[in-house]
Amino acid sequence: MFAGAGLVEIGLAEAGVKVKQSFEIDKVCCATQRLNFDHEIVEGDIRKTLAADVANVDVIFSTFPCTRYSDIAAIHGKQIGDELYLHRFRHVAIKRPEMFVDENVPGMKKFPVVMEALTKLPGYYVTVFCPVSSQLWLPQRRDRLFVIGSKRRFDWRLPTSSRRIKLAEILERNPKVEIPDYVYKRMRGEYRDLPIISDASRDDIAPTCVAHYAKDRSTRLVRDKRFKMGVRPFTVREYARLQGVPDWFNFAGSESDAYQMIGNGVSRHAARWIGREIVRYFN
Repeated sequence: MFAGAGLVEIGLAEAGVKVKQSFEIDKVCCATQRLNFDHEIVEGDIRKTLAADVANVDVIFSTFPCTRYSDIAAIHGKQIGDELYLHRFRHVAIKRPEMFVDENVPGMKKFPVVMEALTKLPGYYVTVFCPVSSQLWLPQRRDRLFVIGSKRRFDWRLPTSSRRIKLAEILERNPKVEIPDYVYKRMRGEYRDLPIISDASRDDIAPTCVAHYAKDRSTRLVRDKRFKMGVRPFTVREYARLQGVPDWFNFAGSESDAYQMIGNGVSRHAARWIGREIVRYFN
């Protein structure tokens, strides 16, 4: 539910989890899913979707929007939460799957009513992992909250990694990227803050991929001496690789649409970790 472009499904599939249905309201996200997956994609408003329309499945996985729960929302005075979690609660309460999983930003913990709905449903043993850090695997700082509920007790394992992919490994050899004028304005200090510049030669970890990159590509830059002022924005493919998205994955819509879908997505490696834990539970 709230499947976005389906980035989470890449990791789940690699772990051996079969996705039967996905629910998403955004047309471009649904078009992207259709380019990459063959399961049923239900395009529409989850608030108007009946539980009867949801397939009988073992797991309901929800990644409802984080825009009202994030630290960035707090900066803009919009960390107010929303009521979409009630529809996730409604579907889980009616369908009663063997397991449910929720993914969101750590800021959700600041909303006790939301956390109560996610963790106190009778008949489920619930474990909360926070933060799950994508920098275990990827050159991107991305902390997330995972809530796992199951009908029987289980010893869920924390994520581990033997190696983190380096920033240099995700950069394109011959990047083709349009650089808006506002990038150089920010570099010159004409905005209230300077960009965050990631340097592969220092083995930097890039900041969190955000959906807002679709509107402003000056906030996160990568060092590249071949370009004016020695910096440039990340290409769409590089931005996707920061989320662990493989190069075979195709995006519908414009470049801006792609940046937004990537920023709103779940990193592939975090999804693969939880997918493997799901498989281990059922085995």
